[in-house]
Amino acid sequence: MTAQLLSEAFLAAFLVAVLASALPVLLAAVGETVGEQSGVLGLGMEGLLLVGGYAAFATAHASGSFWAGFAIGALAGLLLSTPLMVLSVWLGVNQIVVGIGITLLGTGISSMLYDARFADSKPRLGAADPWTVPPLSEIPVVGPALFAQPGMFTIAFVITALVSFWLHRTAPGLRLRAAGQRPASLDAAGGSVVRTRSLAVLFGGAMAGLGGAYLALVSAGTFTPGMTHGMGFLAIVVAMLGRGRLRWVVAISLIYGVFVAAGTALQLTVLALPNDIVTMLPFVAVMVVLILFARRSTLPPALAVPYVRGAR
Repeated sequence: MTAQLLSEAFLAAFLVAVLASALPVLLAAVGETVGEQSGVLGLGMEGLLLVGGYAAFATAHASGSFWAGFAIGALAGLLLSTPLMVLSVWLGVNQIVVGIGITLLGTGISSMLYDARFADSKPRLGAADPWTVPPLSEIPVVGPALFAQPGMFTIAFVITALVSFWLHRTAPGLRLRAAGQRPASLDAAGGSVVRTRSLAVLFGGAMAGLGGAYLALVSAGTFTPGMTHGMGFLAIVVAMLGRGRLRWVVAISLIYGVFVAAGTALQLTVLALPNDIVTMLPFVAVMVVLILFARRSTLPPALAVPYVRGAR
C-alpha cells in the first residue's frame, strides 16, 4: 500500500488534485485581498464564484472554447460586483448587507439559468441524479486535467505575483492600501477614495468570476447549482489571514488543496472514510490555521467603513 501511495503516477495525480482544488480559492482570495486592502469587504464571494462558474460552463459548452469560458466567467463576476460598487462605495450602504445580498443573488441567478438552459438534460422524474449535466466533450479540458492546459495554471500564479508586486512596490498600490488604512489622507493628497475602491471591487469580482470558471471547467469539469459549498466564504477567511501578503494567501490556499486531495486519496486507497468527513477535513484545517494565527492578523482600519469626504 505504501508503494502504491509513493508511486510516480499517484504523486502526479495528487499534485494535480492539490492545484485543482487550491486555485479557485487562490484566485478568489487574491481578488478579496485587493478589495479588503482598499477598505471594501466582499461578502458576496460565494455568489460571484457561482455566477462565474455557470457563465464559464455555459459559454464553453456552447462554443467549445476553453478560453472563451474563462473570459466570460471573469466578466460575469465583474458585472455582479457592480451592485457592491454602486451601493456600498458610491452610496455608502452597509457592505455586509450588500455582500449577503450578492451571495443570495448569485446563487439564485446561477441556479435559475442552469435550470432554464439545461432542463432538457435532466433525467425523468424519479431518476437517481436530478442534476445530470451534459458532457463537455468539445472543451479541451474536462475534469482536473490541469496540465493539459498549463496556460491557465501559469496565468493564475503570474496574476498573483503581479498583484503582490503592484500592492507593495508601486505608487498605485500604495494609494489603494491608503484607501483602506487612511482614506482621509489619500483624499487630502489628491487621490480619489471612491475611484480606488471602485476599481478594487471590480477587480475582485473579476477574480472571483475567474475562480468560479476554474472550478467549473478544470476542477470539476461541470457545473451544478451550489457547487461551491462555502468556498467563497473560505476565500474571505484566507484573505483575512493573509493580511495583504499574497505569499500567505498562496500558502493557505495550497494547504486547503492538500487536505482536499489527501482526504480523497485516503478514501480511495487506505481508509474507507465517510464522504462527509472527507468534505469537512479541508475546512477543519483552515479553522486550525485561523485559531493559531488569527491574533496576528490585522485588518485595514477603514475596512467596511463608508467614506464620506470631509467627515471626521
